[in-house]
Amino acid sequence: MARVSPFLWISHDAEAALALYERVFARSGVRVSRSSDPAGALQIGTLEIGSSRVMVFNGEAHGVFSFTEALSLYVSCEDQDEVDRIWDGLCEGGRPGVCGWLVDRFGVSWQVVPRCFEEMMAGENDAARTRAIEAMLSMSKLDCDALHAAYDGAP
Repeated sequence: MARVSPFLWISHDAEAALALYERVFARSGVRVSRSSDPAGALQIGTLEIGSSRVMVFNGEAHGVFSFTEALSLYVSCEDQDEVDRIWDGLCEGGRPGVCGWLVDRFGVSWQVVPRCFEEMMAGENDAARTRAIEAMLSMSKLDCDALHAAYDGAP
């Protein structure tokens, strides 16, 4: 069966991008291919995060391309601690957005979402879902406690 993986053309410091992603995502691993020149520059790297794979290409010598927020990498987190760790790590040198979105310092857009919010969106209570969505719309980094309070109708 075919496997689809994002392929990120990093126009500056692809090696630092791989190092950041490996540090931020627990239980991840990186494999790299280097050029045969004396500097041994990174050509391409593969980041394995669980069963997901992200390819990172060092495009520095091949042209500059930019990412847009029209495409983002979605990160489903177990709990608030994981949201905090991943969000804070990816935001280093980047910029926070709204509704769980951020752009890292390499220009890659991410959505960092706690599993609790995914479960709320799968719930059958329309009013509760609406309250949770309204709360989410007012947030930058998503906050599980505040989302639960809104979902439950707490003042």
